[in-house]
Amino acid sequence: MEPTSNSVIEQNQDQVTPASRITKAFGQASQQGRGVLIPYLMVGYPNAEQSAKLVLATAKAGADIIELGMPFSDPLADGATIQHAGHVALEQGMTLNKYMEIARFIAAHSNVPLITMGYYNPILNYGIERFCALARESGICGLIVPDLPPEEAADLQRAAKQHGQALIFLIPPTTPDERIERIVDLTATGSFIYCVSLSGVTGARKELPSHLRSFIERVRGYTKGKDIPLAVGFGLKTPEHIAAVTTFADGAVVGSAIVDLIDQYPEEDQVEAIQNYVYSLHSAL
Repeated sequence: MEPTSNSVIEQNQDQVTPASRITKAFGQASQQGRGVLIPYLMVGYPNAEQSAKLVLATAKAGADIIELGMPFSDPLADGATIQHAGHVALEQGMTLNKYMEIARFIAAHSNVPLITMGYYNPILNYGIERFCALARESGICGLIVPDLPPEEAADLQRAAKQHGQALIFLIPPTTPDERIERIVDLTATGSFIYCVSLSGVTGARKELPSHLRSFIERVRGYTKGKDIPLAVGFGLKTPEHIAAVTTFADGAVVGSAIVDLIDQYPEEDQVEAIQNYVYSLHSAL
């Protein structure tokens, strides 16, 4: 099936609330009888200009939503692959302001909703309100902050809501039921829940965890009657993974496998390689 809803466009963004574009992406995919594909790329890797080209390649190949990794010196949830990409980006001078400049460029050339995937310290240091305002100006629709517990998220959630953005919480399989219920209650319209497929850090795996379906069903028990999509990330790599996961979840996130693929090609071949790979994942939907 050819990608249709999120192809690269000229500078022509719809004037809508940022978070509503996430909702629209899930709604369109559901109408087409498929899951949402969410590639992750580290901004600034392998360099700033190339990272923007690679993100646009995933949009052209059928990405429904794109996570833009924000480099941080002390990541907690990232495996070796994404840690390496982040360190390279920082060594080359990537800053929060430069990150937002690249996001703004991508948003001007694509209608795919963009989500920041980054850690809380740079946001707090920059200023929560100031960060959310800049993120909106830069085309960011949602925020994922893996080291921010829901108990400490009120300030960021308030600022994000003020600027029309979604704050997206993560739920790993070890999460107690009462905490899942709390996260579901905190999840606002226009957001989704990021279900971590395994306990541990990011990184592509050969096989999906055996408990994954039952884990998603457990979370789904708390979202019944609420318009909260569930996306699965960590460890997904192959079209078969994507096809399997989207039979019981609403979306699939692929990150480390994309960074690994970038490393396998010279710069002049990376865009084509990533575009072909993401298209193969989209076709599996």
